[in-house]
Amino acid sequence: MSNTAQNGELFVVSSPSGAGKSAILSRARADDPSLLFSVSATTRPPRKGEQDGREYYFLERDEFMRRVDAGEFIEWAEVHGNLYGTLRSEMDRLAASGHDAIIEIDVQGAASLREQACTMVSVFIMPPSLEELERRLLGRGTETPEVVALRIGNARHELEQYRHYDFVVVNDDLDTAVADFKAIIRARRCRVERFADVPEGGVRAAIE
Repeated sequence: MSNTAQNGELFVVSSPSGAGKSAILSRARADDPSLLFSVSATTRPPRKGEQDGREYYFLERDEFMRRVDAGEFIEWAEVHGNLYGTLRSEMDRLAASGHDAIIEIDVQGAASLREQACTMVSVFIMPPSLEELERRLLGRGTETPEVVALRIGNARHELEQYRHYDFVVVNDDLDTAVADFKAIIRARRCRVERFADVPEGGVRAAIE
């Protein structure tokens, strides 16, 4: 599988639930509207404020599995009792854009993309500690203590996977974590390969 586009990067971002991945990506995208975002599909119900087609494509389990059987997913997995996956149509949309793009994905999904030899830049968002992760999950108030306990148990395994990623961002302070993530994007945009064919807009256009 090739890059999302000529001169574009595919940033695959994973973390345990509650590590702050969504907050970091939201801030980074607000600061750089040229960054595209792959909308994943899921069977979990929408949380307050979420919209279908923006945060996720919210599907019933039967519909999700129908699309799996039809080969519409590049990868999918069951996480915390819900199904999540990346639709091929989303990857096609990103490939046609010519822009850098972000996929927010769990460790199982990232492993599947690696197995498919996807050209990507992988980033793992690390919480400062399991204790802080639990505090954040409880503070969200969106899950029962039993679900939080399940997520913490899964987080222990997910944290072991950071070694398979290209970069790690520790989210101890949100402003610093956002700056670190944006620095990774900027560094990738300054690679010499992106200057192989300087566009009509000049050198500056090659890294924007």
